[in-house]
Amino acid sequence: MLETAVGQGDGLRGGGIRKVLTIAGSDSGGGAGIQADLKTFQELGTFGMSVITAVTAQNTVGVHGVYPLPVEAVEAQLDAVLGDIGVDAVKTGMLFSPEIIHAAASRLEKAAAIKLVVDPVMISKHGSPLLREDAAEALRLRLLPLAEVVTPNIPEACALLGLKEREIGSLEAMKDASKEMLGFGCRHVFLKGGHLAGTEAAADVLLSASYPNDPVVLTASRIPTVHTHGTGCTIASALAALLARGLDMEEAARGAKAFTLAAIASGGPLGAGTGALWHAAWRSEDS
Repeated sequence: MLETAVGQGDGLRGGGIRKVLTIAGSDSGGGAGIQADLKTFQELGTFGMSVITAVTAQNTVGVHGVYPLPVEAVEAQLDAVLGDIGVDAVKTGMLFSPEIIHAAASRLEKAAAIKLVVDPVMISKHGSPLLREDAAEALRLRLLPLAEVVTPNIPEACALLGLKEREIGSLEAMKDASKEMLGFGCRHVFLKGGHLAGTEAAADVLLSASYPNDPVVLTASRIPTVHTHGTGCTIASALAALLARGLDMEEAARGAKAFTLAAIASGGPLGAGTGALWHAAWRSEDS
């Protein structure tokens, strides 16, 4: 399905390649953050660029240090890319502080044609905070109104909505939460249900502001593995790449889910802890 929809294109010489920017943190272990984003962009036939917001020292065991860049460094990267190369889609990940969020928003709100995918990264898989407590409000007020789609998991949705995690404990609750999140001004919500306990299938909910009473539910069998580091980054960056390639939102969501599931199924252990995804896996998938 992905190969038919996207293909590998003609590369830079073809002149028509789409350009996708990630604004996110660096993962020294290579499984998540800008490393996962750039792998995904390349696999899906787009040209990837990066604005680094923070450097993390992490591996399969955990996050051992977070070193945010000065906001001036983030602004300079954004101005360099947007002022010369330009972008067709942008994916944001770890933004860390209100100052960085405001810097990104002030530049992105001037580029209405850009498809913006907001992955509201707040806590690492190992439980380390990746967004300052005082930054959530800036994310809600400045960035989400610019988003074509926001891609929270259940804990992130609860944090944005001021809910306790158990309050989103069913598919119906996911639908209700998605509708409530449209109130932040984003045009679509893609709420990931991987954290939903006691279900055999992993269900995600896609909801459009144009059809707020008509959610699309994407289901797939759960893959029995603990090696899922980088899943959220990967599906969000796949969405950005596929939107940049011209797919509509539902096609892009289905393609991003298929790409990520293939990467999870082929992922595995690397060090002593949680292993990562294999982003090239979709090439060998019949689907």
